[in-house]
Amino acid sequence: MNNLPNCPKCNSEYTYEDGNLFVCPECAHEWTIESQEAEAEAAVVRDANGNVLNDGDTITVIKDLKVKGSSNVVKMGTKVKNIKLVEGDHDIDCKIDGFGAMQLKSEFVKKI
Repeated sequence: MNNLPNCPKCNSEYTYEDGNLFVCPECAHEWTIESQEAEAEAAVVRDANGNVLNDGDTITVIKDLKVKGSSNVVKMGTKVKNIKLVEGDHDIDCKIDGFGAMQLKSEFVKKI
């Protein structure tokens, strides 16, 4: 039996090939190997200098960031420990001393 990849949407193991596409009969998702590799590359989160970020890294804020809903500002140079990467517009979940839980964009931080 062929060794076909599981569906990236529902993780079904019952995928099949249709020409150059892979098809999932359970959720009707269609994809190519190239698109799956491109999505995996896009999932890599990089800081402002192009360094790859990982869960648990320590980062530094590179510019003053206004806190939405507050008059406070996260100052440039603030060190943030033990980050968690998430999907979405703000791709870093973290806790900042004096502010609590926050989400940051990776373009405004650098890895230490």
